[in-house]
Amino acid sequence: MERVNQTTSVSEFILLGLSSRPEDQKPLFVLFLTMYLITITGNLLIILAIHSDPQLQTPMYFFLSFLSFTDICFTTTIVPKMLMNFLSEKKTISYAGCLTQMYFFYALGNTDSYILATMAFDHYVAICDPFHYVTTMNHHHCVLLLAFSCSISHLHSLLHILLLNLLTFCDSNVIHHFLCEINPLLKLSCTSTFVNEIVIKTEALVILVTPFLCISFSYIRILITVNKIPSTAGKHKAFSTCGSHLTVVTLFYGSIFYVYLQPLSSYTVGDRVATIVYTVLSSMLNPFIYSLRNKDLKRGLKKLMGRRK
Repeated sequence: MERVNQTTSVSEFILLGLSSRPEDQKPLFVLFLTMYLITITGNLLIILAIHSDPQLQTPMYFFLSFLSFTDICFTTTIVPKMLMNFLSEKKTISYAGCLTQMYFFYALGNTDSYILATMAFDHYVAICDPFHYVTTMNHHHCVLLLAFSCSISHLHSLLHILLLNLLTFCDSNVIHHFLCEINPLLKLSCTSTFVNEIVIKTEALVILVTPFLCISFSYIRILITVNKIPSTAGKHKAFSTCGSHLTVVTLFYGSIFYVYLQPLSSYTVGDRVATIVYTVLSSMLNPFIYSLRNKDLKRGLKKLMGRRK
């Protein structure tokens, strides 16, 4: 691509997507459109059910409603552009559009991560320190935890976008991915990415691992506490409250660690598939995972659907 001068970056990137074969584009369009509509509908129903049922006005459901809202925004950052590219011969995204998508991709993805950590902390307090639950998880503290989750995620994303904007992209403008993500973009830079890679290995690693460590610590403490419960029924009740959350955490972090805890040079097709898991698939399955094993949420959804009739 022709450059205006020696320091001007390319004006647009080409997203190769999941497949370059023409016969795959329409089936992929139908598949991801269906997944997107299920994601929007499922998460919207969770939000409406929680906010319309007074019995669901607890910290756990407060965080769950914001997790659903973040999931809607997260997938909307990615999927509509994918759908456009499936039906377009020119699979391009502008330089500004690419950085904007990347900003919200990392900001919302990390917000998801920190909300999952706050939900784990909520479970920890409820099981390990029930007598102080009401004071520890009051509405003011919940709002502060949510504000912190959003703030640190957006600051982290902004840092990486500003550093990326200092790079020059020349020669190739083809991104071997279905979205603008930092690793494939760094491969296209014709200037040194040393600072970017150092920040990824330090600050980004801390931002990524910290909520996971908080979740791990919470569940280790929960496991120790639950094992001290004498009755089997009591143990089952305690574990059942955490089952849905653990399933979501495993799905989300398993795919994230597969993508990011490896060298930049080894970024492969498998990473694109794993990215789908923690972006599109995880957001789509969350409403089902939380509602199928939660009697209170099931009741709230039934009440909501009953009002619509």
